[in-house]
Amino acid sequence: MSFYLGLDASTQRLSAVLIEAGPRHRAVVGEWSLGYDEALPAYGTRHGVLSSPDPLVAQSPPLVWVEALDRVMAGVAAAWPAETARLAAVGGSAQQHGSVYLTAAAPAGLEALDPTRPLVDTVQPLLARDVAPVWMDATTAKECRDITAALGGDRAVARLTGSRAFERFTGPQIRRFALQEPARYQATGVIHLVSSFLASLLAGRSAPIDPGDGSGMNLMDIRSATWSDAAVQATAPDLARKLPPIVSASTVIGSLAPYWCARCGYGPARVVVWSGDNPSSAIGTGLVREGKVAVSLGTSDTIFGLMDEPRPDPDGAGHVFGAPTGRWMGLTCFRNGSLARERVRDAYGMDWAAFSAALASTPLGNNGALMLPWFELEITPTVVRPGARRQDLDVSDAPANVRAVVEAQMMALANHSAWMGVDVDVVHATGGAAVNRAILQVMADVMDAEVCEFRVSNSAALGAALRAVEADWVASGRRAGWDEVVAGFTEPVAVAARPVPAHVEVYKALRVRYAAFERAELAASPPGARRS
Repeated sequence: MSFYLGLDASTQRLSAVLIEAGPRHRAVVGEWSLGYDEALPAYGTRHGVLSSPDPLVAQSPPLVWVEALDRVMAGVAAAWPAETARLAAVGGSAQQHGSVYLTAAAPAGLEALDPTRPLVDTVQPLLARDVAPVWMDATTAKECRDITAALGGDRAVARLTGSRAFERFTGPQIRRFALQEPARYQATGVIHLVSSFLASLLAGRSAPIDPGDGSGMNLMDIRSATWSDAAVQATAPDLARKLPPIVSASTVIGSLAPYWCARCGYGPARVVVWSGDNPSSAIGTGLVREGKVAVSLGTSDTIFGLMDEPRPDPDGAGHVFGAPTGRWMGLTCFRNGSLARERVRDAYGMDWAAFSAALASTPLGNNGALMLPWFELEITPTVVRPGARRQDLDVSDAPANVRAVVEAQMMALANHSAWMGVDVDVVHATGGAAVNRAILQVMADVMDAEVCEFRVSNSAALGAALRAVEADWVASGRRAGWDEVVAGFTEPVAVAARPVPAHVEVYKALRVRYAAFERAELAASPPGARRS
């Protein structure tokens, strides 16, 4: 029997999925999860992020991820001691774009992790910066303009890196740090992504970056999967020396550090290079070839699918990332995902059962009432003035506002993913809200596609475990295709929702009205507005 562990460090929690993947038997052994706000309140996070008077700032303390990793690894080992003692490999994924800054002493410090001390005690002195800007940060408008000008414009940046310069991407964030705090930047020995930082803690050595997560930095050549000299030079001085190398997603970067073996009882399992949550979710939902898409309904809502060739979005809203399969994936991300649904739920004093009942009680199309659910600064489209907008929608009508937020999110997903050029007939749904059948029915009707659900809702953690399987097989000399790797784990357990032809026609017309409402509101933004 061979056991594999997948970890996912999302914005709000660290989750784990333990699987068995032998030649004849495949099963999910168990799952584990820890929410940062609830389990680690001393760090002062809310929804995984530190509070700030500036709505443009979104930062997290790296030590919250460190302590979460310590606790989750211990919890998994205690729950399944026999399996983790014989663990073959561990992989991981993390929220994309966040950056962690370590001192030049970090490599030696990582090799000397002391199992008699909590992990945070060893790691804290290795931080060159005690906060990490994360994917919701929107402070780098000037830095994006600088990088864009140096590289020849938005389309040139997208052709080179897969995306135009985005405020939340790692390159602009590094540039801002280098310009605003040059002494601390100079003292930084290595700049990690959240994924490679946590992989470093597992392996006890500074870990490399994979192309899936590296492509979310505006620094990697999307076609060659190497650091772009032009992008690196346009971003910050001496940056090339501070970046970890980029390696294939199938790379084994070492074994679990003695810290984990002595402290928790793990065996010397292989550690696989980590990736971003979106590339890992592609594997965890079975997207191993072009032609299908997945929708993740999490802190952010994302829609993504694999590509045989990198096709950047000509309008600049979408992204092309590297995929763990060695190809590429297209993705469009919306910041106002679960946070917008929670905002509406809480505004009317509902729980999720009441939210679903309100959605079911309202008419399809909401009698034409529309909402633009931009409660936070939005990524897609670029929204510079947060706040929900309503058209023919009474703010006092709770059920109508519930339907409005759900319909708006599904129409935005459909409208802003057309650039990917994929004819969608099946959607793989994942994320926390994917358990809500009422929401999935709206998705099916808007997208005119069947919506399937899976055994494991955390597709990123499952994808990380499956990436560990593939890399372990490659390292052992076993050659297997991705279809074999994901078999038995990513087949849908049910069709959660099927499109109703009459409903599809209603939403075709409503999507046109929604797009016009969106354009009108964007046009009303003040001149000289930020771009994110």
